[in-house]
Amino acid sequence: MNKILLTLAVILLTSSCQQAKKEKIEGNQPEVEEKYQAKAPPTQYFGTEAFEESDSTTLRWLGMAGFLVNSRGTTLMIDPLLGGFDMPIMIEFPIKANEVPGLDAVLITHSDNDHYSRPTCADLKSVTREFHSTIYVDSLMKNQGLPSFGHNIGDSFNIGGLKVTLTPADHAWQNASPEMNEGRYWKQEDCAGFWIETPDGNIWATGDSRLMPEHLKMPTPDAILFDFSDSEWHFTLEGAVKLANAYPNTPLLLHHWGSVDAPDFPPFNADPEELRKLVDNPERIVLLAPGEPFTLKRIVK
Repeated sequence: MNKILLTLAVILLTSSCQQAKKEKIEGNQPEVEEKYQAKAPPTQYFGTEAFEESDSTTLRWLGMAGFLVNSRGTTLMIDPLLGGFDMPIMIEFPIKANEVPGLDAVLITHSDNDHYSRPTCADLKSVTREFHSTIYVDSLMKNQGLPSFGHNIGDSFNIGGLKVTLTPADHAWQNASPEMNEGRYWKQEDCAGFWIETPDGNIWATGDSRLMPEHLKMPTPDAILFDFSDSEWHFTLEGAVKLANAYPNTPLLLHHWGSVDAPDFPPFNADPEELRKLVDNPERIVLLAPGEPFTLKRIVK
């Protein structure tokens, strides 16, 4: 009996090896199941018409964490990344940096390269009047030769008819990763969000951040540029839901999802369908395609 079992085992092993060799030779390796990742809708490209003067305030998602805001002809970009990223991208950007006709300002929330894109900012330098960020990021931008200004949390400044105020953020993840801290201690105030007051309502770009008590005590915004990444150095999904439900009627313009091919990396692999199940008034979730316009309107508060 033992000899029979041994003979069967040898036959099965030989057959398995021959099949594997055949697959390797023919290039027919067994398929690896791909992990699901939510992907943004097809890009809606735009051109100079998006920068023209109008009687409203329009926001367009640029993909990644970026937005274009045109408020009655005053134009600014928040965290624009329009190429030159170091991870595989799943989207087409709605405009190329060299196609941007002009900007009144670029706002940068922090120094991570999916927010402060040095290649994009370099390409936008010649058509942008001012760059604004935190004190630390301003030092980096000045080193890059950009016409930049640095601000403390709580500071305000004007861009045309808009008032911009820096809001707090907690995203000093580098301190927990010695190999990534670049030999410095990262301060909480190195990162920020932006509260933007327009004639048509208030926009809150929260930036990347853990949830902070201050985030739940803001005046009610008319739109939140909403990061719902389930990452410990972001709001987490639970924290994002808590933030959303603190302002239950505010439209949530989703970003930081559907752009980077990284199904195993929480900061980039959020799924809007999971968010819909959890927030109050899920119909206020605005799932924009890159480049798709959204008209800002004051909400009933």
